[in-house]
Amino acid sequence: MTYENPNLILPTTFDKSETITCKSPSNIAIVKYWGKFGRQLPRNPSISLTLENAFTKTELTYFPKEKADKSISLNFRFEGKENEAFRSKMVNFLESITDIFPFLYQLHFEINSMNSFPHSSGIASSASSMSALAMCLCELENRLFGTLSDKNKRVQKASFVARLGSGSACRSLYPVAGMWGELATEKTASNLYAIPFADRLHDVFHSFHDDILIVSKGEKAVSSRAGHALMEGNIYAQNRYEQARNRTQDLIQAFEKGDVEHFGKIAENDALTLHALMMCSEPSYMLMRPNSLLMIEKVREFRHETKLPLYFTLDAGPNLHLLYPDEFVEPIQGFIKSDLVPLCQDEMWIADKVGQGTVII
Repeated sequence: MTYENPNLILPTTFDKSETITCKSPSNIAIVKYWGKFGRQLPRNPSISLTLENAFTKTELTYFPKEKADKSISLNFRFEGKENEAFRSKMVNFLESITDIFPFLYQLHFEINSMNSFPHSSGIASSASSMSALAMCLCELENRLFGTLSDKNKRVQKASFVARLGSGSACRSLYPVAGMWGELATEKTASNLYAIPFADRLHDVFHSFHDDILIVSKGEKAVSSRAGHALMEGNIYAQNRYEQARNRTQDLIQAFEKGDVEHFGKIAENDALTLHALMMCSEPSYMLMRPNSLLMIEKVREFRHETKLPLYFTLDAGPNLHLLYPDEFVEPIQGFIKSDLVPLCQDEMWIADKVGQGTVII
């Protein structure tokens, strides 16, 4: 499946303009995708929880070009300011998908994007931004051509397109949870797009919390794109991919049974594996900061003393995600505010939880 469609060409008389607004969340992988091949295909499967309060809002306005040519016409603003670096990346991405959306050459675009969280700090901003853009484009295709009237097919195509911009973005489209990557026991799972996974989760996970502690708001020293590339020379890579497949099987069982403790062990171990792989790369690098490690120790001490099911994970960055069931929100958030927030940069944290995926506003 490639979704190439040379028939998506507008008539020369087309004169419509419109704005499409999409809000799309980040997601937090429990088993991490780290390492890729081909055109943004994963070396191992991953399952993530979809967030609610860490999101990107994208406004896409289109106008007919005065004269169609083989170039992308785009003005881009991030949080109200022109950003040439982001615009250049966006132009490159749009050019790469003109086989899927050939009408992109016929339109001029104004894109305004904003995040509810710090960009490039390890909260998967590319996941929320690229899923929002992909959904805008699929919504645009449907409005122009009526080719994606089936919502499930529209979301699946958006997941496919989002993957081409940022692998983890393909999981953000779905409510509660998404799975991406082939696994022998999961017949509908695909490397090409994510699949919805909410109906496989026990009720306890449908109201799960993920509070994000901002250890650092700064841009990461090594991008995720560069980190994936370094897996190609990592001597532990093949063992890691096998481990990830096995952990994904275990995670599915924990999700289905509502086994929060086993879920938490997998989340913590896989997060530390991710960062260990970074430290074993050539060249090696570290994205965790001293306060990341201090917070991990405090979380473990709190869990040991209180027996409450509070677990951590990290994405490819220094910021800690704290995972726990809704019924324990009061004592756990009390601990977060008293013991962990003072360790955050500018005492910044995001009280987040499982959310409902990408929406057109």
